[in-house]
Amino acid sequence: MRPESVPPEPPAASTLLTGWGRTAPTAATVHRPRSVEEVRAVLAAAGERGVIARGLGRSYGDAAQAAGGDVLDCTALAGNRSIDPDTGLVTASAGLSLETLMRDLLPLGWFVPVTPGTRHVTVGGAIAADIHGKNHHVDGSFGTHVRSLTLVTPDGSVRVLTPGADESGDPDDAALFWATVGGMGLTGVIVEATLQATPAETAFMRVDTERARNLDAALETMAATDESYRYTVAWIDLLASGSAMGRSVLTRGDHASRADLPARSLSRARRFDPAVRLQAPPWAPPGLLNRITVRAFNEAWFRKAPMARRGEIQPITAFFHPLDFVGGWNRLYGTAGMVQYQFVVPFGAEDILRRIVARLSGSGVASFLAVLKRFGPASPGLLSFPVPGWTLALDIPAAVPGLARLLGELDVAVADAGGRVYLAKDAVLDRDLLPKMYPRLPEWHALRADIDPGGTMCSDLARRLGL
Repeated sequence: MRPESVPPEPPAASTLLTGWGRTAPTAATVHRPRSVEEVRAVLAAAGERGVIARGLGRSYGDAAQAAGGDVLDCTALAGNRSIDPDTGLVTASAGLSLETLMRDLLPLGWFVPVTPGTRHVTVGGAIAADIHGKNHHVDGSFGTHVRSLTLVTPDGSVRVLTPGADESGDPDDAALFWATVGGMGLTGVIVEATLQATPAETAFMRVDTERARNLDAALETMAATDESYRYTVAWIDLLASGSAMGRSVLTRGDHASRADLPARSLSRARRFDPAVRLQAPPWAPPGLLNRITVRAFNEAWFRKAPMARRGEIQPITAFFHPLDFVGGWNRLYGTAGMVQYQFVVPFGAEDILRRIVARLSGSGVASFLAVLKRFGPASPGLLSFPVPGWTLALDIPAAVPGLARLLGELDVAVADAGGRVYLAKDAVLDRDLLPKMYPRLPEWHALRADIDPGGTMCSDLARRLGL
């Protein structure tokens, strides 16, 4: 294994928006370990700027960056996996992508238990960020489906941790397990995990789609009907105003059975076809995504959606990962890049959600991708993001004037409502708000201090927020 001194990735949103890191070292040493022993060697030789693991680099902020430190590219640990075709129990290396798992699982009649809006996420990253999907209200977050994980702790120990769901679990192991799930890679390096897959008779979805005339109509419909579906999401037009503010397209679905499929699709009932269909241009003019272009896109997207359509059969990739069809879609935001902002507010705080949507609509922020979901019960993960309530995620061009100030205002409103922002996507959070958003932070800090007293594990996110 030969470490490389490389320039950092394009600036994280935190650098673009707040100027953090301008005087910090600007290069990380990237290691590509192929074994647990090589992981242990990097940890043993860690410098004062610390070590952080990285998977496929899909965090939108600085969670997997370590300016001046060491980054472990864990994708080289992606070789090992086993699947029990009868039970759907999967053991996989942490560097394995969810796309690879889907290719393996779907022909056997199984699917990953949770997927976010991209399949280009590793198993280790899915655990570290405790990712969620359209099925959180039914199935919870990724960590709740993990039966065990193997963690290389900062002192080089290799520990197999379980969630302690029964009396056979070690309480100390269970505590560290739930500090690691959602712990943003700061308790050690995940190298392997065993998880439970979800039955999926075909590689297709049975989908219902309908429009909602405004935010209140969307909230009412979702609250009344979401429990009837395993997967639900609403796209929101954040540039609509007046009586149409928050108008939405609701998409809900379940795995299709063979009986649901038309005869022409039966021959490829379990075929997984995740090919990239389009490529974004390598260069986009500054300001391509602005209020005029996004407003036109939003109008077309809303109008093309059916008023109400039931039982449409869609390929599983089209339902879960539409942006993955466009290679390099993020380049459309230009050289300044983009920020993704996601928060959750608890049920009962719908007025705060309305105020935030009104604030975004009034500010003219050009977000063509804004999605609303309902979260179910929280996991035991100490820093896991989902809590019961409404979550809104949006993409914003980073060059929007005053964006940091706007998001800071939203952070305060979210915290005051008992909500929180998603650390895997954070760019500008004031560290003083973190304990209010994550009340189990002191408990997590105590576990982290015990497992890593020297602060070996560290990322730019951790330094910025005092994690």
